[in-house]
Amino acid sequence: MSIVVGVDPGHRSASVLHLAAVLARSIGTGLVVVAVVPSSWPTTAGPADAEWQRYTRDNANHALDHAAAVIDGSVPAEYVLHEAPSARRGLVEVVEQRDATFVVVGSSTNGPVGRIALGSESDTLLHASPVPVAIAPRGYRSAEGARVGRVTAAYRGTGSSTELVLGAAEVAASMGAELRAASFAVVPRESGTSGAGFDAEQSIAGTWTADVRRQAQRVLSDVSALPDPPRIADTVIGVGDTWDASIGDVDWLPDELLVVGSSSLGPLARVFLGSRAAKIVRSSPVPVVVVPRGAIADRG
Repeated sequence: MSIVVGVDPGHRSASVLHLAAVLARSIGTGLVVVAVVPSSWPTTAGPADAEWQRYTRDNANHALDHAAAVIDGSVPAEYVLHEAPSARRGLVEVVEQRDATFVVVGSSTNGPVGRIALGSESDTLLHASPVPVAIAPRGYRSAEGARVGRVTAAYRGTGSSTELVLGAAEVAASMGAELRAASFAVVPRESGTSGAGFDAEQSIAGTWTADVRRQAQRVLSDVSALPDPPRIADTVIGVGDTWDASIGDVDWLPDELLVVGSSSLGPLARVFLGSRAAKIVRSSPVPVVVVPRGAIADRG
């Protein structure tokens, strides 16, 4: 069992390494830090191609050296240069070769500090990974020796989100962390509800909130009956007029992990991020783990 960490040869970032180290300490495993480079060209390639290949490999090795300096022996780690046609394919190959538990990636440099921004490679990985994908917010840092203290499962009141809470309970228990369920409602101030206005939207949101809270409490009662349950925290509901506001309506700890499920529209054995989950991911102030729908069933 290991955690695969993708580092970008073209960009030095410590955020993904800090998150990977927190996860490794929390579940008691090691890291496989991977820099993916393009597959080797035929020996007939010209000098310009050979020079480009040397350049990309040098960059990858520098990225691995940087990763080793950041991790600095705080957790067991192996550093791997892997050839593949793309970063996505290369990371998936290493995940499958190493039977990894998670794959960890960082945010795009185009996003705001403290939030998650999906770049082209991380976005394609989210649609291809056979294991949960952990994503670090841009600029994420952890305290020395930090571990995950609380796991929050994004709960929607559906059957698939019930499975997600039970799966998040296993993750929390394996990390010695507590578990809570959280739901989020966006109530626009400019209502489009048949002219009924903001008050009608508020009333609908209030009814939904009470119903989801009751359902979540029932699921958490089922968690308490598991053979090795985690500690249970209160269910929370965030309400706001935007996704940022609704997610900011609940408290978040520095050692928190938010677990989000894949869309039911995607392939069963792969991560597929639906529009609602994507909005939650982009608004999260803490690292996020996106879980493939098949992952919980596979664990048994």
